Amino acid sequence: MSVNHYFDIKDIMALLPHRFPMLLVDRILEVNEEDGKGLKNVTINENFFNGHFPDAPVMPGVLIVEGMAQCAGFIALTQLKNRYPLLDTAGILMFFISIDGVKFRRPVLPGDQLEYHVLITKRRESISTDGKTFSRVVNSMDTKAFVNNELSCECSMSAMMTPRNYAPA
Repeated sequence: MSVNHYFDIKDIMALLPHRFPMLLVDRILEVNEEDGKGLKNVTINENFFNGHFPDAPVMPGVLIVEGMAQCAGFIALTQLKNRYPLLDTAGILMFFISIDGVKFRRPVLPGDQLEYHVLITKRRESISTDGKTFSRVVNSMDTKAFVNNELSCECSMSAMMTPRNYAPA
């Protein structure tokens, strides 16, 4: 499979439904067959720093995990599109169904650049024979976030893909 390098914010917004202030990926550096990397530039202007904490701003850990999940979603959807070019990946939402073993190793501060690393460890796919539709796609992933090559956060997650027009009963 070919390697896809550098996706900018327009590419990310075309595939992910998240928008300000919840879009926590600024750039995708690469998408390979089994893994990928993305970036989040953390600035003092982030809304969450107003209350976490005004005198000692630290990025909330749950938002670091959310950023890793968004990066993982983009990478998994791009990999799916690479394998099934006729599949409309813009019509897919990804819901995370488990997040396990979360560990925070280093705080993330204003001015830091988070580098997300995503490794797809398992795929379960039910794709139509013509490659245009699917009934189920579940991915398991190991994710890490680094600041200056220093591990900040790590966890394992699983996600299920559904059509964007999915409406639970």
